Amino acid sequence: FAELHAAVAGLPVESSRVLPGLVLRRDFAAYCPAGGELRAVLVTEPLRPPLSAPGGEFAVGSEDQYGASRRWMAKRTEDLMKRLRSGNVKLLLSSVKQEEVVIYYAKLHGVSVVECLSSEEVALVCEITGVAPYAPFGDNAHGEIADAAAATFCRPLLLGSKRCAHIGFTGLRAFRPHCLLLCGPVDSVNEQHAAALQGAFTMLQQLFKTVDQ
Repeated sequence: FAELHAAVAGLPVESSRVLPGLVLRRDFAAYCPAGGELRAVLVTEPLRPPLSAPGGEFAVGSEDQYGASRRWMAKRTEDLMKRLRSGNVKLLLSSVKQEEVVIYYAKLHGVSVVECLSSEEVALVCEITGVAPYAPFGDNAHGEIADAAAATFCRPLLLGSKRCAHIGFTGLRAFRPHCLLLCGPVDSVNEQHAAALQGAFTMLQQLFKTVDQ
């Protein structure tokens, strides 16, 4: 329930509504408008390729070598974005903050980026879509991008003074998640309404469990 509702203070209660899709309470790090069906991938690691294996060290012997290393990383990053775009991936959801070179090439190739998703949001996206986090530098780095979720829209949403990312997922078995937008004059009113609604949903869950049994 915490990830499927958003509270906005300073608006009348009558402005509350149900929105299709998920509302992620953070702005796009990169936004590229996209129409029609699109694919989204979820990542939990930086997309700029590492220069050394985990636990190893990378020694730079000269400024030219350092510059060549940076160019190599930039080329690998651009190749990854080209690969995502060729697979119709237009949205990248990341649990970590990506480096500027990743954001630059994402914008260049028309891929929107939302960073710093919480572990709860990552788990919710995985549960709704049935996909696992994408491993860009794994064993299947050059094969088909299987871990991509179908999305119906991807757009900014303004809640009061806060910019959010509004994303529509088809979900498993044509399930379409919705988000509850709660409005009220002050935060305390929104908290009371959220607690009451969560209690009502909990009661319904218990009721249907009893009927099933």
